Amino acid sequence: MIESLLVANRGEIARRVIRTAKRLGIRAIAVYSEADADLPFVAEADEAVLIGPPNPAQSYRNVEAILAAAKSTGAQAIHPGYGFLSENAEFARTVEASGLIWVGPGADAITAMGDKINARNLMAAAGVPVAPGTTDPAADLDAAVTAAAEIGYPVMVKAAAGGGGMGMGVAADEAALRTEYDKVRAFAERMFGDGSVLIERYFPRVRHVEVQILGLADGRVVALGERECSVQRRNQKLVEESPSPAVSPELRQRFLAAAVRAGEAVGYRNAGTVECLLDPATNEFFFLEMNTRLQVEHPVTEYVYGIDLVEEQLRVAAGLAPTFDPDALAPSGHAIELRINAEDPKRFLPGPGVIRTWVEPTGEGVRVDSGYTEGNTVTPFYDSLLAKLIISGATRDEVIERAKAAVAAFRIEGPKNNVPFFAELLENEEFRSGAYDTGIVSRMR
Repeated sequence: MIESLLVANRGEIARRVIRTAKRLGIRAIAVYSEADADLPFVAEADEAVLIGPPNPAQSYRNVEAILAAAKSTGAQAIHPGYGFLSENAEFARTVEASGLIWVGPGADAITAMGDKINARNLMAAAGVPVAPGTTDPAADLDAAVTAAAEIGYPVMVKAAAGGGGMGMGVAADEAALRTEYDKVRAFAERMFGDGSVLIERYFPRVRHVEVQILGLADGRVVALGERECSVQRRNQKLVEESPSPAVSPELRQRFLAAAVRAGEAVGYRNAGTVECLLDPATNEFFFLEMNTRLQVEHPVTEYVYGIDLVEEQLRVAAGLAPTFDPDALAPSGHAIELRINAEDPKRFLPGPGVIRTWVEPTGEGVRVDSGYTEGNTVTPFYDSLLAKLIISGATRDEVIERAKAAVAAFRIEGPKNNVPFFAELLENEEFRSGAYDTGIVSRMR
């Protein structure tokens, strides 16, 4: 097993990885920016290194500073968490070229799945269902208009290099397409350094369902069930649950088989997620993207399958067999994750500030993965995620009732937060029925 691990991230995911590392007897090393010096992950690491000012480009995205920290602390491996450099193929290559172990998929797989057009084409060739759309970037507005006419409106305009719900727009007609194309292209050039745009069929009433895969050290790819991720604002997830209330046993087998084919098509190793759109009217699903990293919502899979995904990541990176029998995977129970963010619960606008009160809920089936505690300052430099409230139980109904009690007990004073939104959601009949889709939040607002 790896003996020392540098976590190239911050907040709750850094704490999460550090917790597993220390349980396994691995020396855990944190890196942090000046803005994060007082956060819990820094104190909980065995060693912590200041790598720069608050600006992520000068700290958590600073490859030279992170590698220097790894060298100075004698780190053997690097875990990138999610976000920042986690899906940066060049960083993965640089880590390995430096003689360190990269805890993630190979750089070639990251590259292959990082471009949405290339990923779509690869998946189609592997027999994974893809939505009608362009097989090459729409080179200009005229090409986009022609493609949309062939696909049929409404269409989704997407940044080929985008991710995390960013760089997307919907066009119901040609006039809207002309506006969205220019907007998405400009955003993609600014945010990703790549203005390539693809056009796909847009499905107004869909569910967002993803499958957790794990590429093992022996070359096999296994699927660890699906997660429902349809509660979203601005195409970004707020709630995830496993199993999906929309997925029948027969549909589940189709989902899992497609996800395994997707992983095998790129020789996938380590943890990853195959994201799909599900049309509940027809039970057809279409490949959306593959996230070549650990997902924010991985804890719901951990509960349902009874494994520690971070430990499995470390074992794969070290060339070891998994702790579970890949031929005897069996889900049990239900789990829901609520993303507690520092944002207005009505309009979901960021709300940084000093945390005056922080009281986490406890009880059976209640887990909190938090990045902050009382007295910390939530700054505007990073994602608004404060904590993940994960609830597990035997049935979905039991989990919802436990979640209601946990939300009522979660006290955060200081920064704006979305805890009140979750209290509203858990009473919402559409959500409670399980028959919801990606438009549920907009209908609540």
